[in-house]
Amino acid sequence: MKPPRAPLALPPLIARKRDGGALTDGEIRALVAGAARGTIPDYQLAALLMAIVWRGLENRELVTWTRAMVDSGDRLEWSALPGSTVDKHSTGGVGDKISLCLAPLCAAAGLYVPMMAGRALGHTGGTLDKLETIPGFRTALSPAEFRRVLTRAGFVLAGQSARLAPADRVLYALRDATATVESIPLIASSILSKKIAEGAGALVMDVKVGSGAFLPARSQARALAGALIDLGKRLGLRVRAVLSDMDQPLGAAIGNAAEVREAIDVLRGGGPPDVRALTVRLGAEMLVLGGRVRELRAGATRIEAQIASGAGLERFRLGVGLQGGDVRAIDDPDRLPRARTRKVWHAPRAGIVAHVDAGALGRAATFLGVGRLRKEDPISPGAAIILHAKAGARVERGDPLCTLHYDDPARAHAARPLIEGAFRLGSTAIRARPLVLETLG
Repeated sequence: MKPPRAPLALPPLIARKRDGGALTDGEIRALVAGAARGTIPDYQLAALLMAIVWRGLENRELVTWTRAMVDSGDRLEWSALPGSTVDKHSTGGVGDKISLCLAPLCAAAGLYVPMMAGRALGHTGGTLDKLETIPGFRTALSPAEFRRVLTRAGFVLAGQSARLAPADRVLYALRDATATVESIPLIASSILSKKIAEGAGALVMDVKVGSGAFLPARSQARALAGALIDLGKRLGLRVRAVLSDMDQPLGAAIGNAAEVREAIDVLRGGGPPDVRALTVRLGAEMLVLGGRVRELRAGATRIEAQIASGAGLERFRLGVGLQGGDVRAIDDPDRLPRARTRKVWHAPRAGIVAHVDAGALGRAATFLGVGRLRKEDPISPGAAIILHAKAGARVERGDPLCTLHYDDPARAHAARPLIEGAFRLGSTAIRARPLVLETLG
């Protein structure tokens, strides 16, 4: 009879990683399995995560860590589908609702998009929190339900079930609450473990750069993109990375229900120009990676055609319905939640908006209830910041800069200093910053 396995002694492993040492493959697999089963206390996992933030993971450790997270649950397989499976993932931005319109547009253009999304992390919003403002929408799907929705709609927007990358689900929530988000190995392993578990054959990464990004410096973003491409290659996943601007918020809406409305506007042929432009560009990248077109220009044309014909909107309506959502909210976005109180923020003087600090507005939105200060905090679905002026706009004294939507006056009071410092006015015209800075892979 085999003797029972000895319990894993965590403190020595934490100390070794803290001091710059490496973990063995067996230790990593045991750690990740314990996180998934809930047999390792949060405080020990948090200490280990902080040690990794400080010391990093070697290539061997990172590959083993990511494989262990995939192996902690089921792995979906899509070889029977009559088309390529390509996903897109963003490193997180302020006002980034691209997935909501991109997935149905790519599905309408002939791809299958098995998108396993996340919740609010730090000062950035979460795709799942946005989708759950649609009455009845279910983000928790079993593998069988995930398969049914993807097969019928061509895309699925769901969370990590108890059976798909469960270790990452535990670590993701813990990182958000312990200031251990900004680690390239942890970000890369979290993203790719989900993508491999969901069965994606290729991945387009939208790596954000600027004040609203987790890794604000372009050098950091490039390092993360390189890590994702390299890790993907080691794990058999093709990855292409687009570095895009997050120095100011994307679009005009920052908030869960408000961003769903904005995504619907894009699918209807409107919406803010930057949201539409980035949607088209990332869609073109996905179509090239999935073999549907040979060049980006053809891909962009095909995505634009899905907007013009309404095919993308119809796919979104189909997917929402299959996941239990009330499709009447797609046709009438006024059915989506709204906060009780509004406050308009006015320009203190005339000038040209020189900068809109995405990071400050993201943190202000978190105070309003758009995101979470603690992992157990509820989301306020109608809370939002709506921008009326972005970088380059000329404003007069008293013109509206943004409108706050909130339910709790105390939260609005806490957000006030961040709002006051988010808008910088100047006297001369500014040069527009490109939306897409570079591509890698």
